[in-house]
Amino acid sequence: LLDRILTAALRAPDHGALHAFRVLVIEGDARHGFGDLMAASAQRGNPAIDAAGLDATRKKAVRAPMILVVACTPKAHPKVPEIEQVITAGCLAHTVLVGLQSAGFGAMWRTGPAAYDAAVKEGLGLRAADHIVGFVYVGTPASQPPELPRPSTKDFVTRWSPG
Repeated sequence: LLDRILTAALRAPDHGALHAFRVLVIEGDARHGFGDLMAASAQRGNPAIDAAGLDATRKKAVRAPMILVVACTPKAHPKVPEIEQVITAGCLAHTVLVGLQSAGFGAMWRTGPAAYDAAVKEGLGLRAADHIVGFVYVGTPASQPPELPRPSTKDFVTRWSPG
């Protein structure tokens, strides 16, 4: 199922067909190593963090049976700016999220300071110049998520015309 969802996600718009994205699957005991990376990142960001805070951060990695790390690995290209490559990775992440949710899984897209930490990227086998666009937590929903208020289209859609 995951392979089918990822295959569907590969239909994300990809100017130049650069495939400047990666998906890392973290599951099983590997989640504990990921928790260690997150705790170390939290400590770098806040040297005064206490043991309870570090433990809480470490436990974030085991709150779901699987975490998908969606990353953009930008490639130099004369016609495809880096921002378009990051957007492609974001489209891929969104398709994965919707695919998982439509299959009945609980899936949540998160970032946070660890997503921007060069040492976390390195620990995951990425380069400092790469972008982690999201950590997608995957599992069985314990309850129905609350419905969030959504804006009305009148709040963000404008009909444009010249002059």
